[in-house]
Amino acid sequence: MDIAHGLAAVDLLSVRALPAEGYLVAELQTSGDFFDEGRSAREATEEQYEADRDGLTQRLTDRWGPPHLVSLASTLERSLEGEDIPEPWASLSGHVPDLHLWQVPGTPRWLALGVSQWDPELPFQLLLVVTETGPP
Repeated sequence: MDIAHGLAAVDLLSVRALPAEGYLVAELQTSGDFFDEGRSAREATEEQYEADRDGLTQRLTDRWGPPHLVSLASTLERSLEGEDIPEPWASLSGHVPDLHLWQVPGTPRWLALGVSQWDPELPFQLLLVVTETGPP
């Protein structure tokens, strides 16, 4: 991933008006699928997406300090048990295991980076999320 592209997306989305849903999600990068690929190709892609997330995290850490590292496993469990989890956290918990999360200084906004994969055969995505709804 091009870090400059990722930072430009952060700069744009961190100030853009939020839609009625109250959050924005941007796909910074999307891989191919893994229907005909072996396990090693999937693992290599996952490692690359995590490295890309970590590279962008480092640049944002330089700006805003270290992120909160948030596991969404308990959020998913609580959602499956019927608890009403606010969006975007409920949806994200189904396909993003953990997030790097900052509160954007001087604003009520939260910005998160995470690596998504809905199913082992489906593509990975590097996601950028902006919301004013705090994490559960």
